[in-house]
Amino acid sequence: QVQLSESGGGLVQPGGSLRLVCAASGSISNAYTMGWYRQVPEQKRELVANIFNDSRTYFADFVKGRFLISKDNAENTVYLQMNNLKPDDTGVYFCYWGELRGVYWGQGLQVTVSS
Repeated sequence: QVQLSESGGGLVQPGGSLRLVCAASGSISNAYTMGWYRQVPEQKRELVANIFNDSRTYFADFVKGRFLISKDNAENTVYLQMNNLKPDDTGVYFCYWGELRGVYWGQGLQVTVSS
């Protein structure tokens, strides 16, 4: 089993920044992809950004130019740097860790962007 520990959520004003951190532990194999989804009430969970084991990255259109994703292979950790946050970025952010044997999820972090 893989356990994911998330941190870095919270309340921030519009235009502010947050960095989300997701650290994997347990019976880890090489992840082929890891990243972040977000969910707002009454909507489907949507992909925000992910990074592959060859360091290719993907960003949803609604975060391009504002968010950055990176990873530390030695620490089995993925980071989401969120800049110029907007109220529409409010939601619960879920980290995921994808291995060939399955996908593992974090419990979610609340991110609230409000003045």
